[in-house]
This record gives sequence, structure tokens and C-alpha cells, in this order.
Amino acid sequence: MNRSAHAIVLCLVLSPAACRSDTEQTAAAAAKRTAATVPAAIDGPRGQVSYMVGLDMAKRLAPIKDEVDIDTVVIALRAAHAGAPPRLDEAQIAKVRSGFVEHLQRKRQAGQQALAQKNLAEGDRYLADNRKQAGVVTTASGLQYRIERPGRGARPAADGTVRVNYVGRLLDGSEFESTYATDHPAEFPLNQIMPGLREGLMLMSPGAKHRFWVPARLGYGETGVPGQIEPNATLVFDLELLEIAR
Repeated sequence: MNRSAHAIVLCLVLSPAACRSDTEQTAAAAAKRTAATVPAAIDGPRGQVSYMVGLDMAKRLAPIKDEVDIDTVVIALRAAHAGAPPRLDEAQIAKVRSGFVEHLQRKRQAGQQALAQKNLAEGDRYLADNRKQAGVVTTASGLQYRIERPGRGARPAADGTVRVNYVGRLLDGSEFESTYATDHPAEFPLNQIMPGLREGLMLMSPGAKHRFWVPARLGYGETGVPGQIEPNATLVFDLELLEIAR
């Protein structure tokens, strides 16, 4: 969740126990009961703008929807919109905000750790089965590969630079990167790429095409690539060595 979402949500959210009177609770419950049967007034510019603002707020709240009570959010909105004094002072709000951000960070870290363990176990199971497939070679490091097309000539040195075409996929087959999609090869020094691909390229000669299965520890590891590759993901690369540039 981004910083603006934190600020918006935490400035609005109040403690239900401390902030809701019996009257307010009754009003909120009534509003909830009638919301499904009474259509919102969205005719005209004011109504449509109001509805748009509500949808935008709902999108911002979506990442933490299980952490907040929407009725209390509405109460805070109504009170603030009417100019009523807040029921938490600035110091209390700052304390709530700080504690909530820490809670979200801990929750995210726990989720990432659980996901990393899950992906590692799934990757290990996959690789254990894959190594039994015809033509698959497993190196001492755990890297697996299959020769799709042999090449000819010298192999790259550990500090060499190569030009390649490749497609990177996850175990479910989803593609996360492809030089074919960008319509031009990639060129990079071997000492600046993930260990699995560096090892793999040093097994290839120009013109060769291999498929590699890269264990998490030889790929992006527990860090992954936020928003693209989960922690401890096993990766699959179809790699074509075009030439040794240096």
C-alpha cells in the first residue's frame, strides 16, 4: 500500500468502540440495511462526482479492506464533512497511524515469508520430477537444462559479454520477460546476471538454444522481483546464444 493510501485511511479511521454512540451505531446499521434497496442519487453532476469520489476511495481502501470498519469510516467522513471536531487528537492519530503501519509491515513480511516457503517447496518438488525427464541434465549446483539445439565454437568465459535472445517464464507458464517481444536481443556481461543463467551460458556455444530450469537460490532468491516474480520462485528460461561479444 502506498503512502498516500496510508495517510488517507489512517486520517479517517477511528476506533469503533471509542467513536460510535448508540445513535450513530443505529444510524449506521439502518444505512447498511437500506443501501441495497435505495439507489444512490447519482443523477446530475453533483451526484455523479460524489459517486466517483466514493469509488475512488473504495479503490484506495481495497488493499486494507479487511483491516477497517467501513461504517466507522463513513461516520468519520460525515463528521469531518460537517466540520465536527475529531474525536482523536493529533497525538492519538499519530500513534494509531504509526501502529497501523507497523502492523501492515509485519503482516506483509509474514505473508512474504510464508509465500517464499511455499514457492521453495513447490520448486523443489517440480525439479525433483523434472530431472527424471528425458534429455534433462542436472549440474552440481542444481541447475537443470535440456539442449534444444547445439551450437558450435568456443564457450563464453565467466567475465565475457554475450548477445542472446530469451524468454523467461514461471512454473505456471506465465511469461515475465522476452527479448522476442521487444524485437531485439539483449547484451550483457556474464558477471552481472543471476548465477543460474551465468552458469548456463557458460555451457553454450554460439547458435545453441537451451531450456534452463533455475532453482530459486540460483535466481532471484527470497527477494524475488516485487510485483513481477514472487520470492523463491523457480524460473524457466528458453535461451538462445547468438554470439560472444567479448
